[in-house]
Amino acid sequence: MRFDVITLFPELFAPFLESGVTRRAYQSGQVEVRLWNPRDHAEGNYRRVDDRPFGGGPGMVMMAQPLSRCLAAIRADRAEAADAQVPLVLFSPIGQRLDHGAVERWSASSGAILLCGRYEGVDQRFIDAFVTVQISMGDFVLSGGEIPAMALLDAVARLQPGVLNDEGSHQLDSFNPALDGLLDSPHYTRPEEWNGQPVPAPLLSGHHAHIERWRREQSLRLTAAHRPELLDAARAKGALSRDDEAVLAKLPKLL
Repeated sequence: MRFDVITLFPELFAPFLESGVTRRAYQSGQVEVRLWNPRDHAEGNYRRVDDRPFGGGPGMVMMAQPLSRCLAAIRADRAEAADAQVPLVLFSPIGQRLDHGAVERWSASSGAILLCGRYEGVDQRFIDAFVTVQISMGDFVLSGGEIPAMALLDAVARLQPGVLNDEGSHQLDSFNPALDGLLDSPHYTRPEEWNGQPVPAPLLSGHHAHIERWRREQSLRLTAAHRPELLDAARAKGALSRDDEAVLAKLPKLL
């Protein structure tokens, strides 16, 4: 798959693409990332890509024309048929919040063009004409779309075969269908006792069924305490067993 990133700061992506376990996805070409600077498609000696907003107000707005030229260059480079164009994604407060289900869909796609907005935003006429998907990372504002773009790329890359050391490790991540969309259980490593706190006995038992049951119970406890809406969604899908419900019924006494 291929992601083309429109950004005024392509240098921000260099360490990201070269570091950590997900670099395997980028180096192998499983997830191809190409960076495009709209300044290269702007006019004049100053390669201006922004201007003051009509109506007044603080900040600047990214201009439609340089973005439009940059997008045209990307489409030509991808050699896409008009009826087979990948979506143009804008990271925006009005977008749908990114979640695990969306990441899985992107990880099985042929990629996208990611527009990293800056300043006060992007000229609405460009959005209306070309943007096909808007994504939000949450109810907060960042200085630009580069961090959300990296978040999406990282989440997609780690789901590609062979990227993680353990092929099945991502299947036990929080929100994964393998966990029925619940939160992951706590994790422990050596030493067996640290600051007077021992590792929970089931994890040291060597009894796989007991370990799995303990992990499931902890997943239920954490989800009930921190993200109860995930339990509601799992229950609506019929994903909670009688044993699960029995654990949940006892939680008020345990917490």
